[in-house]
Amino acid sequence: MENQSDAAETGGGGRREEVSEIKSLISSVTDDKVEELEESGAETKSDSVTEPGEAEHREQNETTTGGEPEIKCVPSETRNKAEADEDKDVNIVSSSNINEPSEEESDTLKDTSPTFQTVSTNIHEVLPELTLVLIGDTNAIEVGSNNILLGHAEQTHGYQFSSKLYDLCGRHISVINMLGEQNTDKFPLYQGVHAFVLLLAHGQHIGHDNSGVQWLVKSFGKESLLYLMTVVTHDSEEQCEYAMTELYDKSSLVGKRYHTCTKSMENEMEIIALLEKIDVMVSENDPHCYKRLCGENKEHEEDHNHKSHEEEKMDFSVCHPTQSDPALEEMQHHTDENKCQPVNDSANADHSPKSLDGTTEGGEREIKSPRPSSGIVDMDVNGEGDESVKISEEINRKKKKEGEIETLFHRLQLQDNHQQKLSPADFLRIGPTVKQDHETFEKDLAGSFLQRLMMLDYRARYIPVTQHSAEVSHSDPVADFDTLNTNESFLDAFFSSHRDSNESKQSHIHPMDVQMAVYHCSDSFLKQSMITKLSQCQYALPLLVPDPVTMDVECPLWTFRQIRKTWKITQIEENSTSIAMKSSPICKAETPMVSFFRLGSLSVSKSQLMSTLINDRHNTFFHRNCPGSTKSRHLLDGVAEIAWYCPSGKPNDAFTDCTAFCNLHGDALSNEKQRDILIDKASVNVVLLPTPKKGDKSMTLVSDLLESEKPVICLISDDDCTAVQTKKGKYKMGLKDRSQSDVSNELKRIIGEILAGQHTTFQLEAMMNVCGIRVDEDDAVIQKGKSGAMEVMKTLQQEDFSKIKDKFLPCQGRLWHEWCKTHKELYQLKGHVEKEKSKKEERLREIRQKQCDAPCSELMELFIGSMSSLPSMDKEFFLKWTQILIDSLSTDDLTAILQSYNEKWSEVLALKKKHAKSESLKRKQTELEQISTKLQSATFGLEHIFREMGQIYEAHKTVEKKTQRGQTDWSKYPELAAELMISGYPMELMDGDAGHVPLIWISSLLEAVIKKLGDQRVFVLSVLGVQSSGKSTMLNAMFGLQFAVSAGRCTKGAFMQLVKVSEEMKKEFQCDYVLVVDTEGLRALELAGNATLHHDNELATFVVGLGNMTLINIFGENPSEMQDVLQIVVQAFMRMKKVKLSPSCVFVHQNVTDIAAAEKNMDGKRRLQEKLDQMAQLAAKEEGCEVECFSDVIAFDVQKDVKYFAQLWEGSPPMAPPNPGYSESIQELKKMILSKASTSAGITLSQFKNKIQDLWNALLNEHFVFSFKNTLEIKVYRKLEVQYGNWTWALRSNMLTIENQLYNRIENGKVDKMELAHLPETISKTYGEVKKEMENYFDDADKETLVQWRGRFEIKIQQFHDDLVAGVKRKLEEVIQQKKACKKLDRQKTEFENKLLQKSKDLAHQLKDQAQDEEELKKQFDSVWNGWVKELTADTKPIEDINLEEDQMTVIQELGIEWALIEESRRNGGYQYISKLGDYFDYVILTKHREHCDETQQPEEGARKNKNPKQQEKYSRKGAWVTFKTWFGLFENKKSPLPYEEQQSFTSFIEKMEKQTNEIIQSKPVAESGYTSTYLTEVAKNVRECVTEFESEKKYALKKEFTVDLLLHVFNIAGRLLSESHLKFKKRNDALTYLESNKTQYYNIFRSFCKGNSFAVVLGELICEKLKVSMVEAACNKTAIDLAGEMRCNFPAFNGNRLNLEKHVLKSLAKKEAFDSFITYIKHPRKYVETFIEEEVNTYIFNTHKREARDVLKKNIEDLKRLVIQASFTATEKVKTQSRKTDEWLKTFSSLLGDVLAFDASFPQKFTDINDFDFLKEEVEKGLVPISEELSSLSLSKIKEFRQKPDQILIEQLCKCCWVKCPFCAAVCINTMEDHGPEKHNVPFHRPSGIEGWHTRGTEDLVIDFCTTLVASNRSFYPRHDSEEAVPFKQYQRGGDEYAQWMITADESKLTYWKWFVCRFQKQLEEHYNLKFQNWGEIPREWRKHRKDEAIKSLDEMYKCE
Repeated sequence: MENQSDAAETGGGGRREEVSEIKSLISSVTDDKVEELEESGAETKSDSVTEPGEAEHREQNETTTGGEPEIKCVPSETRNKAEADEDKDVNIVSSSNINEPSEEESDTLKDTSPTFQTVSTNIHEVLPELTLVLIGDTNAIEVGSNNILLGHAEQTHGYQFSSKLYDLCGRHISVINMLGEQNTDKFPLYQGVHAFVLLLAHGQHIGHDNSGVQWLVKSFGKESLLYLMTVVTHDSEEQCEYAMTELYDKSSLVGKRYHTCTKSMENEMEIIALLEKIDVMVSENDPHCYKRLCGENKEHEEDHNHKSHEEEKMDFSVCHPTQSDPALEEMQHHTDENKCQPVNDSANADHSPKSLDGTTEGGEREIKSPRPSSGIVDMDVNGEGDESVKISEEINRKKKKEGEIETLFHRLQLQDNHQQKLSPADFLRIGPTVKQDHETFEKDLAGSFLQRLMMLDYRARYIPVTQHSAEVSHSDPVADFDTLNTNESFLDAFFSSHRDSNESKQSHIHPMDVQMAVYHCSDSFLKQSMITKLSQCQYALPLLVPDPVTMDVECPLWTFRQIRKTWKITQIEENSTSIAMKSSPICKAETPMVSFFRLGSLSVSKSQLMSTLINDRHNTFFHRNCPGSTKSRHLLDGVAEIAWYCPSGKPNDAFTDCTAFCNLHGDALSNEKQRDILIDKASVNVVLLPTPKKGDKSMTLVSDLLESEKPVICLISDDDCTAVQTKKGKYKMGLKDRSQSDVSNELKRIIGEILAGQHTTFQLEAMMNVCGIRVDEDDAVIQKGKSGAMEVMKTLQQEDFSKIKDKFLPCQGRLWHEWCKTHKELYQLKGHVEKEKSKKEERLREIRQKQCDAPCSELMELFIGSMSSLPSMDKEFFLKWTQILIDSLSTDDLTAILQSYNEKWSEVLALKKKHAKSESLKRKQTELEQISTKLQSATFGLEHIFREMGQIYEAHKTVEKKTQRGQTDWSKYPELAAELMISGYPMELMDGDAGHVPLIWISSLLEAVIKKLGDQRVFVLSVLGVQSSGKSTMLNAMFGLQFAVSAGRCTKGAFMQLVKVSEEMKKEFQCDYVLVVDTEGLRALELAGNATLHHDNELATFVVGLGNMTLINIFGENPSEMQDVLQIVVQAFMRMKKVKLSPSCVFVHQNVTDIAAAEKNMDGKRRLQEKLDQMAQLAAKEEGCEVECFSDVIAFDVQKDVKYFAQLWEGSPPMAPPNPGYSESIQELKKMILSKASTSAGITLSQFKNKIQDLWNALLNEHFVFSFKNTLEIKVYRKLEVQYGNWTWALRSNMLTIENQLYNRIENGKVDKMELAHLPETISKTYGEVKKEMENYFDDADKETLVQWRGRFEIKIQQFHDDLVAGVKRKLEEVIQQKKACKKLDRQKTEFENKLLQKSKDLAHQLKDQAQDEEELKKQFDSVWNGWVKELTADTKPIEDINLEEDQMTVIQELGIEWALIEESRRNGGYQYISKLGDYFDYVILTKHREHCDETQQPEEGARKNKNPKQQEKYSRKGAWVTFKTWFGLFENKKSPLPYEEQQSFTSFIEKMEKQTNEIIQSKPVAESGYTSTYLTEVAKNVRECVTEFESEKKYALKKEFTVDLLLHVFNIAGRLLSESHLKFKKRNDALTYLESNKTQYYNIFRSFCKGNSFAVVLGELICEKLKVSMVEAACNKTAIDLAGEMRCNFPAFNGNRLNLEKHVLKSLAKKEAFDSFITYIKHPRKYVETFIEEEVNTYIFNTHKREARDVLKKNIEDLKRLVIQASFTATEKVKTQSRKTDEWLKTFSSLLGDVLAFDASFPQKFTDINDFDFLKEEVEKGLVPISEELSSLSLSKIKEFRQKPDQILIEQLCKCCWVKCPFCAAVCINTMEDHGPEKHNVPFHRPSGIEGWHTRGTEDLVIDFCTTLVASNRSFYPRHDSEEAVPFKQYQRGGDEYAQWMITADESKLTYWKWFVCRFQKQLEEHYNLKFQNWGEIPREWRKHRKDEAIKSLDEMYKCE
């Protein structure tokens, strides 16, 4: 006892220290922890005593280190290990922080039983800081001496302190081993458990995890899961990082509650990490330890509760022992005698007499005593530490709240976003659609909330959650009472309180916690967007928000800046009621404010009451009865929300003016700062409270409110009094036993009465001046953006708002509108087209110059300066502030103008109803129009500033004006706009005010976007519909966009916005972005009549053409209104079909009253289908095509492609929330759009840019279909043409090589019949490679566009291949025929060679002494040579030369034509120019149809005599005629009555005869069989027949002179071909010619014999002579092919398509500046192009690349030399081992030369006796040396003497294309394929028709107009000279087939080239045609400014456009 007293004294001394330590103690241990420590009891050995110094030691350890909130208890240092071992099975329940009993209490204790003495004696025994229970699989741990957590395998059911853990961390941790335990009856613990550690072996963790959790729940209850820590163990070499991931995925527990470690548990770091996670879990749990353990005796607990009912409810959370214990019974008896004050737990706090801070009425803190189930011990703490306790409690409360909030953010997966905020970019992207009919997982709750909120779904607050585990539940589980047998027990159980059911469960998240958590984790822009959407959903908005961490109060003023409210004020004056509309940004609106707050806890919902005041059908304020509401909420208390009631001007309005209602959540007594602010700012304060008692804080507050001047309404929850005004402005009303409806109506009345009088007003912006709170707009970044915007807005102060745009944005006003008007007039030209056009173009340049000269306003300088200099974030705030301030500035002006407009409109309607057509009506209508104009002028926003930037840019770029010093760099404007567009800002595509697309600006903007993003693929979604039908609202809700939403037509035109496709959706999409195009509405009220129709058709065509998909928005169910829209839409789709664009469409039927009625929907779809089919038929008639139904126009399924939308508002605005059905419809539509988009490849941004240009340029013309020019398609086709050229060249070059090989085979006698089988496999291989390349190319990036040409090009390549093979076969067959024709000579050759060889040998033998005298030998040989030849050919008839001139005359005479006429024509020579004549009237006799002429017009008989060719040409060209309908009537030119069209028919006929003559002669075997005059006869007969046929088609007769001149002309052509072919025949078949050609060869043989050389030497020389000729031919042919291939690939003019060739031809003409060359090109384009190719090839080979060409030739010669040497070596080796015969050697040698060289192996018999073949080989090699040297110096011109000529090869390759001429200007089609149907003829290089000789009918005025200009004009033309009906140029394709086959698009004749040509060669052209550029053909003055370099440059620009 002495020791005990000492201990007591020591304990008493410790009391003082203990009080001082309360603060730190409570900060780490909650009330439940304290209660646990105080209530702990213990049994210990009766002889155990407290060692001296123990208390002191304990006291030292109670002071935590490092300020850590934990208490460390250690055993006495004097206790030995044996004593500790003895205590192993002892339950230690003493606590180091429990105070010693008082002296009186000690005396009482001395008299108690020994058991109680034991308890009191050991009250200071060490209690474990942590109690861990190990459960799970025994195989999950390796028990051993080194195991830190568990050193033995024995199961323990009591506390087992771990010494290793103490050594590791210095903490007392008890570890209870229950591994593998199934029976829990032996678990008699009374103390709580901090953690159940579930050990799972890796690999079995998934299945065992489930079974372990089930066992834990069964044994300890569901609440034990909160204390579960799962540890996955693994072998040391294993990795199990995926195990935790798998457990995370299947469980809702937070990640801190999983851990991994090795099975041996020897790693200290792993164990420390585990303990840290357990500490975190303990701190998060409330209470910190789990006390409801197994074996709990419920009957005993209930009995004890019944006994103590008279006092207070006791805490029986500790376990009761299963068996009776005498010691415990004695403790219970002692407790009953002392009647200690029972302890109150948190669950019974409401009934406790203690105050809220946990103190007793006496002010002392009550500490709960350790209390076994059979006894109670009370211990009190003195009041001297009261203040410290309060501080500690506050700190503890704060830490607890922080933990709860942290858990909340973690559950919402927002833990990372509290610092790294969410931004709009996180949600402004295409992601998976929100599932409306499925519950959401908790982790997805925040994202789903935001997405649905952005879609205006007010049910975003009420998202059902799918739970992951039993921890979280919506409602309490139903208890199972089956174990209760008796009725009495059942009733008791039924009505008893089951606290275990849900107290410790984690409830689902409060909806407002979700909203506020997202709010706190969002950046400023997302907050603003979120609050704006909440406002649209008619929800209350946070006005005062406490920070969840610092608790500082913030006013988010910035978030309100985008909100604008519109309402109608009802004013009653002198018995009259007037309604005024008002619209204002809510931040600036001055309204009365009614604030609500409560004092204390009430049963009445304040928020629900407020909601009924504003909208009794909508929960404006969230309240306890809303779906999803829970008791626990963490972020809402202290938040003050505000909402506005906006009256609609109707009698049932609750309030007559806009009124703000503010709601403070939580107890106002606890949120003083927010409460005081609201009281101060409110016009009326409404307080909800219970009847206050004297001394309550609420009494003081109510007293202050009643004494203030402001009206106060007190709503008393426990009073039933009626509403009464105690004094002026002071009301009270009881809520008890009153319905909420009555209360709401009474409140409306009272508040209305108060606000009807004088009252203060509230303005949100005034919150900036409130002290003690933070305003978000004070942030530096927001202030920086605001200051920049304020600087901009200062320039607009004191300005008339309707004149701001004219003053500060001069470029987009009058100047821009005039430019647009003038530009459109370019497509409506009349009269002198080119002259008018030039004037307008000059006017356009002047306007652009004025725009450039206009000074940049201060507004624009400041705006662009800020945009250029500010960082990205500051720039966003600057833009937002600028828009906000502009909207604010314009509010009052716009409201006034709109009010005036409405009044004037009402007056006009009233007058119309009276059917009055008075001056008054006209005046009112004029005034209305003026107001409308003013309204448009006053409409001002950011889009107008960007429009100004665009106009500044366009103007400067057009005039190419450089930026002056001090000015902003206009070239950077597109880059600035591109950054905004990428960030999701909508950019204007079409200026609605001017009705024009600024193509230069838009193109540069998109190019800048491409530069930053790359050429991304986009899916273009456009929308079309009636004005104010909800298009923008639909798009904004669907994608979270920012398109302006307003009624009427304030913002016009079209806007585009980029929306990024999320990464997860890119797997399904082929596009990177969705580009949304929003447009103004159709059928605008301010447009009327034809203007409306034209504008709407234009807009619809543009929008439909742009989109990959178009949403057709139909509003309402009125069929007549629908019909107008459908007609416009169907016609737009019809146009798309005709220009081969194929967008898809979806019809969105909005504002349908009953979208749920399936039958009604089906009927609606049927009616829509009928309307569409009807409109399609009407549109088809207008567009000139046959269509039966709408599905013929576009792929359309009425069942899938029609969506019905509910009306947007759920009720009547302005207080109606959005209809949830609307949001659901939005989701369905979005899902369908994304489904269709996923199957579309979309288009690239560059293609989108080109499409904008194509569509708009075509729309400027009246006839869109005829004018549309698909640039994208054209570019793809031009690239395809280049590839086609490459493919055909690959085939041609390969075939040329094969042709050479086969030719050599034929010459070598190896082939005597040409069959396809002789063609080697190489052509098949090459063809296969080409087909493979084609397949890859057509499957490349542009496959969607290429697919239309795939089949046609595959056929063309096949045809080309077949034509090549057939052509080679035909050529080689001719060679074979020629060789066969030479057989007679071949037989003679052998005889000649033998005889000549013998004669040479004999003569050499005679003259061997003179062998050294070369001259003498030559002389002797020459003297005998002629005799030898004469002797050898004595029996052979020589082939004579032909006399073509004589034969021609004879043939013509045989046709019956007089000799004199023939002779005259020959002598005159005019026939040579017949193809170049411009006028053929001299050949015409008009007596056949005299009605077309008079006698004076007949040419004189001798008119054509004695005229030289130039005079004749000049004379005959002066009368060209044009069929343009410039004037009315049909007149003839006095000088040339023959129409121009007839003149052209003569030219075409002559060209036809030239072609047929060539074909006839080329088909004759002249080279094989020789010439015969019958060939000329055939030609003459063909000409005569054709002339007769030609004459029969005319209305006039032809003179004989025409036939004679034509015959002489074609004979001249035939003569050249016949002479060349006959020369070949003679060379091959004439013996004399053959011998003469071999004279040199035989002289060499003769000379060699003279020198005494052997036959081997002579044979070697003969072989080399033959090889020399063959090598020259082979080298030249190979070089020709090589050079042609090199030029085809590398020469710029030849390495592209036909268009590229044409460009270089025109460049060449311009550089030459030779008029005759131009005329040749104009009249005979193919002929000139062939000449051009020939000239370029000659220049390349003989000039610019001469060295390279010679190198190619040398290389080929060297290759041939090596081939010959190798062949001689191989032949020698073969013969030496075989026959050793000369014939065999020659045969082998010839075979080895094979396909490369032609070598005749036949030699005279004299050489057959050679035996030394090595010597022969050496002689051949020796002979090759001089040959190689000679050939190395071979002239390149030699190439042109053989079969293969590089120019001819290229001509065949490049000129096998289309040569059809434009029917207007005769420009040649530039299609690379000859037959390219069904593709129409086209050419970008059109020209003035006068260049071809066209002139105005009846005048000498040459036509100056471009046909590309004429097709955009209002003029007409006659398709033929005899046509009676004129055709408008805009519909030129109606002129006939020759016109319909052409595609001529209006390009404003921008090509400078031909303008320069006309000016440069005006005089020559006038002389050539004997006409003038005068009057209507006068050359515009502007044309003369063009220079040659500009002309050439324009060709490059035009080529790029193509």
